[in-house]
Amino acid sequence: MTIRVLVADDQAMVRTGFGMIIGAQPDMELVGEAADGMQAVELALRLRPDVALMDIRMPRMDGLEALRRLAGPGVADPVNVVVVTTFDLDEYVHAALRNGACGFLLKDSGPALLVEAVRAAASGDALISPSITVRLLEHLTPPAPVRQDLGDLSPRELDVVRLTAQGRTNAEIAAELFISVGTVKTHLSSVQAKLGARNRVEIAAWAWERRLVAPGPR
Repeated sequence: MTIRVLVADDQAMVRTGFGMIIGAQPDMELVGEAADGMQAVELALRLRPDVALMDIRMPRMDGLEALRRLAGPGVADPVNVVVVTTFDLDEYVHAALRNGACGFLLKDSGPALLVEAVRAAASGDALISPSITVRLLEHLTPPAPVRQDLGDLSPRELDVVRLTAQGRTNAEIAAELFISVGTVKTHLSSVQAKLGARNRVEIAAWAWERRLVAPGPR
């Protein structure tokens, strides 16, 4: 199945570069380009891409508002939006977590991680990359003691949450816990319902905020 991708960025060179990488993949198709947030919303609603790559800082409407309209709370049929960020300079990324972003991509990540980001978002199977999303969540989590409100999760659900927050795929979680991939998916569905989370990134953010994941080496 071809993954249909929309690219939204106010820099023409970024759109062109992403478009060339996407166009070179046998399983991907660039279906639209937007130069600002307002155009991104209009194209996404009309074209219904499988994945939208969304810059944050754009004219007319920024990427956060566009994200909220496409994937935020209350959106019945959300678009899979990957936020394109500068990581250490972008103070808005935490808000993106709360507005439905399903992952993150660094602008200078290179072709391999761009492709990984698109495929991960389309499949819903994985956080984009431990090297991106886990570091980002750790970077954004304020130093605080562990919060005890664990959402009535069972011990096994907490195990799945911790591994999800480390950037593991469903298959990796299944192997680690000696359970089937189907059981992992069942646990994740239960966790999402209990926490009111819309995707794996929100589950991971919840875990990092409660210090359920030990910080890794910088």
